[in-house]
Amino acid sequence: MSDTPVDSSKRTWLIASTCAGAVGAGFAAVPFVSTFQPSERAKAAGAAVEVDISSLKPGEKLTVEWRGKPVWIMKRTPEQLESLKKTETQLADPNSDRKAYPTPEYAKNQYRSIKPEVWVGVGICSHLGCSPSDKFQTGAQPSLPDDWQGGFLCPCHGSTFDMAGRVFKNKPAPDNLEVPPHIYLSESKLLIGEDKKA
Repeated sequence: MSDTPVDSSKRTWLIASTCAGAVGAGFAAVPFVSTFQPSERAKAAGAAVEVDISSLKPGEKLTVEWRGKPVWIMKRTPEQLESLKKTETQLADPNSDRKAYPTPEYAKNQYRSIKPEVWVGVGICSHLGCSPSDKFQTGAQPSLPDDWQGGFLCPCHGSTFDMAGRVFKNKPAPDNLEVPPHIYLSESKLLIGEDKKA
């Protein structure tokens, strides 16, 4: 071993260049490491959506986006809930048994919902992917039967759905509107895209 003292200026430059090299390597690694993380677009495509429904009044519908799809949250009135009983015999799949768009078990009921008054459904027709229009007013109207109880009409090919998104018989749409997985985080907050199985 040599007892030769290291020149302090060389030592300072050595430390400084080592530190600069480490910082440079860190900056170079960040873009590389970040490529392993999902993009914002990918996160948005599958991320669950939290929705506050505290201001939703009976008879109103709120639309949010989940996985690029419009999701309707409808707070139904007592009259709208009563109409579901009146339409049962006119529906193609009143019990949501078809498998093309499987209905979660907790929504396999007359209301197709966890809470009877709040319905959550994807606003895309099962026929060709159009978005049905709100037709909540009851009674005779253009393109609707005289005994119309309220619901949704797909203007593209005339498919009609009741206030629970169930398709009527002899319509082009092969299935009911989809009920996405969802849970209640509280009385006024919904999480769309996840349920208790997740």
